[in-house]
Amino acid sequence: MSDLTASVVPTKYWHKLEDGRVQCDLCPRFCRLREGQRGMCFVRMCQDEQVVLTTYGRSSGFCVDPIEKKPLNHFLPGTPILSFGTAGCNLACKFCQNWDISKSREMDRLADTASPEKLAEAAARLGCRSVAFTYNDPVIFHEYAIDVAQACHERGVRTVAVTAGYVCEEPRREFYQHMDAANVDLKAFTDDFYWKLAKGHLEPVLDTLVYLKHETEVWFELTTLLIPGNNDSDDELDELTCWVVEHLGPDVPMHFTAFHPDWKMTDVRPTPPATLSRAREVALRNGVRYAYTGNVHDLEGGSTICHKCGHTLVARDWYILEAWGLTDDGRCTKCGEPCAGVFDGPPGDWGARRLPVRIGR
Repeated sequence: MSDLTASVVPTKYWHKLEDGRVQCDLCPRFCRLREGQRGMCFVRMCQDEQVVLTTYGRSSGFCVDPIEKKPLNHFLPGTPILSFGTAGCNLACKFCQNWDISKSREMDRLADTASPEKLAEAAARLGCRSVAFTYNDPVIFHEYAIDVAQACHERGVRTVAVTAGYVCEEPRREFYQHMDAANVDLKAFTDDFYWKLAKGHLEPVLDTLVYLKHETEVWFELTTLLIPGNNDSDDELDELTCWVVEHLGPDVPMHFTAFHPDWKMTDVRPTPPATLSRAREVALRNGVRYAYTGNVHDLEGGSTICHKCGHTLVARDWYILEAWGLTDDGRCTKCGEPCAGVFDGPPGDWGARRLPVRIGR
């Protein structure tokens, strides 16, 4: 059996149409496929009159990262996380920062392989407290991600989804039953931006966020890549952060990160650091308790501050923890106020290291 044949598995979120096509019901794109056609995501296709996943067990690479790189600042700080992705994506962001993976249409990109059991074993052996589905969106390799999560949980390893949140209700419910944490990419706060720059829509993402907050125990944080002239106006930032506080509450951390020219938006200038600081100030003013800047060197913007007394809970220099002001159960050492998040003992000391690993071999 070839590697390609071994990586093809049946899926369940689809149905047949009267015209002979099959419709994929995993995400709001609802791709309608004839035999042999692939969906927008590239990895799901029509084969034998059903939708199959073609990349099960295959990855574009494995790497041990700092958890803060996902970014997650309130989930097991300082610990290493085993990260991996596959190929393809169900959105078409013109500004994609991982376009070589998410836009790949070549199976050769998937040079590494690992069964769920081997991946969980490797994470435990490497001392990783968690595994991240990242680089491209785990929604599109739903079946593989869930099997990996189950194998990880059997070894006491937690799981993290780095996602755009573009998924339908039923598969979303199944997927997040197996996730411990997530970073959701809230790309902007207008449907016009989503359609013109990502070929998607805003509402399904907001639905995912409300679902995570009110119907799950999944810890999640938000990331918004600020692109000059596209989603960085004062009005939009004000509307975005007010919506977060009203619908998700003040304790959901927000990360405002810097854009650099890439993929199909090389003509747009990089995000000025001042824009990130302005977004952070808007968020804090509107009641967000934990707002961060990212992709820039900003000690103040990267640090966690107690919302009650102003004590520095975690000082961060890029991915390095410089100071720690939390108890083992996540309370401020000065005033005792709980810090929202998942804290389990003292912080890790992984730092900014990045360790590529080979698992399949």
